[in-house]
This record gives sequence, structure tokens and C-alpha cells, in this order.
Amino acid sequence: MANIQSLDPSASPLDYYGWELRRQREASNLKQGQLGDIIFCTGSLIGQIETTKKIPTRDFSERVDAALGTDGVFSRLVGLVLRSQLPTWFQPYADMEARAAYISTYQAQLVYGLLQTEEYARALLGVDHPNKVDEMAAARLDRQRILKRENPPALWIVLSEAALLQEVGGRGVMRAQLARLLDFRDDPWVQIQVLPFSIGQHTGMMGSFTLLRFEDDPDPFYVESYDQGHMTANPQVIKERSVGYARLQATALSPEDSATLIARVMEERYGDQS
Repeated sequence: MANIQSLDPSASPLDYYGWELRRQREASNLKQGQLGDIIFCTGSLIGQIETTKKIPTRDFSERVDAALGTDGVFSRLVGLVLRSQLPTWFQPYADMEARAAYISTYQAQLVYGLLQTEEYARALLGVDHPNKVDEMAAARLDRQRILKRENPPALWIVLSEAALLQEVGGRGVMRAQLARLLDFRDDPWVQIQVLPFSIGQHTGMMGSFTLLRFEDDPDPFYVESYDQGHMTANPQVIKERSVGYARLQATALSPEDSATLIARVMEERYGDQS
């Protein structure tokens, strides 16, 4: 077990969180087990977070703030901790996504990260990062907080039918994921359209991409490959991709018909077949 006193609080947000948690706990004259009893967790979990073996959650951070009277220090810090668990090359996009007023995305194979269930995200991340599933999944789910804020971004998703049929994590996980998509049917800020296989060739066949809009800043276009993301605000690229996205929207099923298809796939493909 690492010695918390050997941690360099300037090394990373996670190191600082662990270092500060121990400092604040000891300042309150509490042992790890005593603090655990107060916030309804084990002393072992406190120790693992203090030594950066575990990633803190927002709920944990809020309870620590209440128990230690730290005026929201850990609730604010946990956002930096979770953001730091995202791949380095993805973090600039995540920062812009969090500030965008309007997000329009075409997804060729997978459900967009802002709408993924925890089980779906864990199944995806576990393929290439089996030893970092907990922290990477927590970071991905934390991105979804922007949909619950007082003034959320408008989110428009065109989803290839392939994303409904590609089984991720097993039938139960897929059923829950499609049910999650249906939960957004009455959300005024989220629109989901499915692009069916039957439409044939289309302007999104080069792969997934996202367009962000801001109230003041230039609108960037974002696309990613296996291990890097590419973002540009080139006006010609934005013009071409905006027209391409509009064509995808016009070709895809309406949000109402898309919900009907999602529900049908959920029952026929992932329902109880006993």
C-alpha cells in the first residue's frame, strides 16, 4: 500500500484529492473507519481513495464535504479528478462539449457517450482498458451531467441502425441501453433519429462526427480515430459538414418513427425469448 504522505499533491488532480482528503480527515481527528461510519462507507474505501487506488464519486465527495464541513471543496475537486481520467487526446473535446449550446452528432456504430448507460459504457471500455474500467466509466458518465443542468445544450443525434443491432455487453445490457434512449422521447432538448440500412449510401459513410455550436465562439467540427481526435473550425469544413448533417437528418426516420423502431428492436432482438 502506498504511503499517502509520499504523494505529490501537484502530480495530478487525483493525487491532490487523496492528499487533501487525508489532510482534512486528520485535521478533524478522525480515523479512516470513523469517517467511513459517518458517510456510510468502509474505512478501507477511504484509504483506497486517499492512496489513489480508487476514484472518488460525486456522491462520495458531497458526503465528505458534509461530514468534514469543507464548504464544497471535494464536490468541486471531483470534477477535475473525473475529467483527468479521460484520454488526454479526448479532454479538449470534452471541455468544449461541456460548454456547447448545441451538439449535433452522427454515430455510425455506437450510442453517443452522453446517452450511454453505465453497463454499456463499461462493456465498451473493458475491451481495450480492462484495468481502468471503473475510472474511465465514471469519467464518461460524469460528462452526462450537462444534460441535467438548468440550461442544458440542445442535443440532436442521428444514430445508424447498426448501433441498435451491434450487441454490446449482452442482450440485457442492450435492452437497458435502448430503453434509455426511449427515456428521452419527451425531453425537449434531446432529439434522436435513426438512419435505417434501407436508405443505402449516405453522406455519413466516412464515419461518426460531431458539430458543436457556441453562443460566442467559432463552431468546431470533431472526428476521432482509434487513439486521437481531430478538431477544426475551418469555415469550409464546417459548411460542408453542416450541409452533410442536414442531409442525414432529412434522410433519417423522424424522432417518432425512430422511437418506434428502437422499441421494436428492443423487444424483438433483446426481449425475453424464453
